[in-house]
Amino acid sequence: MLKWFECVDPKRPGIISSRVRLVRNWNQYAFPSRLPQKESLEMLRRLELGLQNLGSLDGKHYDYWYLGDLSDLDRKALGERRVFNSTIASKKTPTGLILSEQEDTGIVLNGTDHIRLQMISPGLHLGELWERCDQMDDYINARFPYAYDKKYGYLTSFPTNVGTGLRASVVLHLPTLSLGKKFNGLVTEMGRFGAVVRGVYGEGSENYGALYEVANQKTLGLTEKEILDLVNRVALQLLAQERQVRKITLEKRRLEYADEVYKSYGVLKYARRMSAKDAMIFLSRIMSGIVDGVLETEGNCAIYRVMLGIQPANLQKISERPLEKEELDEARAAYIRRELPELK
Repeated sequence: MLKWFECVDPKRPGIISSRVRLVRNWNQYAFPSRLPQKESLEMLRRLELGLQNLGSLDGKHYDYWYLGDLSDLDRKALGERRVFNSTIASKKTPTGLILSEQEDTGIVLNGTDHIRLQMISPGLHLGELWERCDQMDDYINARFPYAYDKKYGYLTSFPTNVGTGLRASVVLHLPTLSLGKKFNGLVTEMGRFGAVVRGVYGEGSENYGALYEVANQKTLGLTEKEILDLVNRVALQLLAQERQVRKITLEKRRLEYADEVYKSYGVLKYARRMSAKDAMIFLSRIMSGIVDGVLETEGNCAIYRVMLGIQPANLQKISERPLEKEELDEARAAYIRRELPELK
């Protein structure tokens, strides 16, 4: 069965993914940072037992893990694939993970909060994700009553999550718009609407790959629908501006644009060593070229899947042995040669 990142949404290929995430806490226990290890283990066992039939809700197959049983490499690889963040990946206290086979639904138990529920998909599908997430949230809450306050809403370890406890986010590919002088001002303007725009793989010019995540800043004082509408609206606005700038680029310097795309493909297809920085830049150009019809490939190609595959931990997992830096560059080039589609 395909992982979510192995698929591409043909309707809006410039939108890489959508994600909704809820954080909740069981009202019978203190927050994880104040929970003794004995109680943490007890809570994990009770949560796992109560959620063992989770698949009956949506028909998915789920695996259950304790993060302590996973290697550092496995945890880093899951972090690179956005199953959880780096804080949870490095956590040493008892933490559980429930993950669907497609990696599109995941629940972290006793991370920064007792329950961190996440759903993710390719393309722009915040509404559909929220419907599924809300249904699963009700399923969990029926078994484990949440810490809730009539005035403040759901109580969480971090004040920034109090209220709905909902983070909605969309990852966009903005290779042309982000190069413009007005981009930083545009990002600041989005902040006034309550949305934050940040680079997925770094800030500013260091964000190799030109992938940007749009997310809500506040969870308190807004309804779930208002949060989803806000992120959806900002994502579509940025995508529209990216398309407009790209259209002008194609009209004014199509040959130069096509030359960059094909050169990027040639380097990736035949290089024997490749740094992560160069690989992300070239893959970003190929992604643009495919969307704009400049580059035609055999079959569908999920370039984002390749971007995930070349990240250090996932590349180590694919190689099945420890690699030094130079060996990583060699393995990265070999992986890209193998995964890059043929041209028509």
